[in-house]
Amino acid sequence: MPITATDTLTSTAMKADASTWLKRIQNLELPDNIRLMNVCGGHERSISMAGLRTALPDNIELIPGPGCPVCVCPEEDIYQAIQIALNENVILVAFGDMLRVPVNVAKGEVRSLEQARAAGADVRPVASPLDVIALAQNETDKNIVFFAAGFETTTAPVAAMIAEGLPDNVQILLSGRLTWPAVAMLLDSGEPGFQALVAPGHVATVMGAEEWSFVTDDHHIPAAVAGFSSESLLAATYSVLRQFIDKRLFLDNCYPELVKANGNPAAKKQMQSVLDVVDANWRGIGIIPKSGFELKQAYAQHNARKTYPSYDEESRRRKGQMPPGCDCANVVLGKKYPNECVLYGAACTPRNPVGPCMVSDEGACRIWWSTGIREQQSA
Repeated sequence: MPITATDTLTSTAMKADASTWLKRIQNLELPDNIRLMNVCGGHERSISMAGLRTALPDNIELIPGPGCPVCVCPEEDIYQAIQIALNENVILVAFGDMLRVPVNVAKGEVRSLEQARAAGADVRPVASPLDVIALAQNETDKNIVFFAAGFETTTAPVAAMIAEGLPDNVQILLSGRLTWPAVAMLLDSGEPGFQALVAPGHVATVMGAEEWSFVTDDHHIPAAVAGFSSESLLAATYSVLRQFIDKRLFLDNCYPELVKANGNPAAKKQMQSVLDVVDANWRGIGIIPKSGFELKQAYAQHNARKTYPSYDEESRRRKGQMPPGCDCANVVLGKKYPNECVLYGAACTPRNPVGPCMVSDEGACRIWWSTGIREQQSA
């Protein structure tokens, strides 16, 4: 359903500060309990840092969702990156959070890119694709392997880098994912665990707000796109609650200053020109149809998966799974809160992470720990 100004509960005529939105929410006649999923790891960080959970009425539950790309990056992709770094004469670069994500290997083996670097591999963090190009131009005698993991907002600039022409010495180990198919999988399961959805504003900036219209149109669940300020998040919360109460469902855009209905056409065109959408594995979750990106055949010479051997032996136990005892997959899917994991704050801390959700700044476990939640939830 198209988004119209008359449908939008949070249009420019209704702009307000956070305290006003909070009062509007508190004045609503809500059910005894309602669960709202916030898909985005950035949203979870904003919610936790601002203390929005404690500010909202007790009968509103905010559930962290599958919006942490580091958390869902397949274990075998990280393993492949580690092995390339250790065994090939390359400089391997990745976004900073990826360096500390552990893989499932025997005790004493290298289990992260950070450990690979300590073992002598040339592993370097980068902040953007521009850093990769600059490095390739400065290190012309070495192959640069860019382990590019992330959702649409990360994959779009990677696609632009490829479309504009890569230096001959750059290879891409792509592990990009689309956000919406994970939410669709939850909704299609019949037991999503939430009754309203707050969709990620940065993804919608690239892909368009209407990408999330399936939530309201096909599944009859209230939805709103939000930015990262308390005002935008509370506006989206108010919108989905009003939709739920009034039984008038539509996709609301509570981030209109940056999000348009059709997103960024230039960015989407570049992605479509160099990438195919394929079935893809999500760590601990499994294969989600049409949820991943792969380089088109025309760019095979820059595809690290084709240039280097896989190194991924079938004999490796627990391939693709979370480490034993780790509940990151259930946290990502909104089925458990971070501190309901038995490892949280005990075996698993930011200093010594067991699972990926304790590594990334977008991982719910790391966010909760950083905002002072240090104890496991009692049974």
